[in-house]
Amino acid sequence: MFSKLFTKKKAEEKVATPSIMGLGLGGSFDVDPLLIRLIENDLMISTIASTQIIKAAGIVKLDGTTVFRFYTDDDAFLQVICEGTVADENVVDVKLFHFYDTQDIAQQSIWDDLLNKKIGTNEYTLEGYTYQRVWTSASDYHNPVAMTETTYDDDASFSSTDQFTMLFERAISGDLTESLFLSAEEKLEGNNLERCLVLSTGITLTPSQITIHG
Repeated sequence: MFSKLFTKKKAEEKVATPSIMGLGLGGSFDVDPLLIRLIENDLMISTIASTQIIKAAGIVKLDGTTVFRFYTDDDAFLQVICEGTVADENVVDVKLFHFYDTQDIAQQSIWDDLLNKKIGTNEYTLEGYTYQRVWTSASDYHNPVAMTETTYDDDASFSSTDQFTMLFERAISGDLTESLFLSAEEKLEGNNLERCLVLSTGITLTPSQITIHG
């Protein structure tokens, strides 16, 4: 699903692709199968592959924070957040997300309504489950967090997307949580902006729950 969100440009020379913690293009990682068995029935998605092969890698640079995303063959992405300098010891969060839905947005009014009234509410309901907003705000509504992701495929092509994002979560069994990541995305195609809302659900992984094969 993620491949359709990006317009590819062929790199004229070899560039360094995103990597951290031994994760990178062409690599793979395993998710603890015991964790999967314990929580899979509580999640919005039906299955999680225990082995995930990385097909693309993205990077977002914010003030003092770097976000890495490693897109896999399981219609998923592993998101790694690093605060401060880019180093393994500065990783503060690792989440495995699976794509839930992508909704095309054709009208400017719908896009404006999404950014100004819907994506940053205190709660978001999906299939009858209520998720609470994680990011705090002094007001009831939190403006979406803007970021630009540059994404690289294993054939040396790359793309950029502007994203307006928000994170939610709900409690599941075992004192764990399921995350809901909303990303309103746009890209320029000729003279036209293509827009969509991408919904992804995910889980937080601890170091003992992921094995990286590089």
